[in-house]
Amino acid sequence: MKLELITETPQETKNLGEKMGSLSEPNMVWTMSGDLGAGKTTLTQGIARGLGITRTVSSPTFTILKIYQGRMPLYHFDAYRLEGTHQELGFEEMIDGEGLTVIEWPEYMEDLEQTEPLRITLHRLGEDRRRIVLETENEKYAALMEALK
Repeated sequence: MKLELITETPQETKNLGEKMGSLSEPNMVWTMSGDLGAGKTTLTQGIARGLGITRTVSSPTFTILKIYQGRMPLYHFDAYRLEGTHQELGFEEMIDGEGLTVIEWPEYMEDLEQTEPLRITLHRLGEDRRRIVLETENEKYAALMEALK
């Protein structure tokens, strides 16, 4: 399954994230790819709002993981600093947990294929315009993708 969406402003990107967060269910894993400045954190801020999280959401670049509490936990990973790391860090229990896991820079985390995540790729089309592509083979994301059309 594949869905492509266009947002014209950062606020539209947040609004899309909010809708996605409101449709999310426990034990979902979403990966986000895109260049620096593509809007990964902006989209995650909207997702958090959709989960009822009122804390400020920022990129966990230096901490690797931030956990936010809303109607369910949001586990927000930034795996960029994990490049070249091949050690057991204990993140699996969170990824398999009862919250929503969002992973920026998933290419730097091992063994994500077995989770069959919703893969989100953000492309810059200009200063504020973004093409956001959602792809998965996992049927549990079908209803979410259909609701976003």
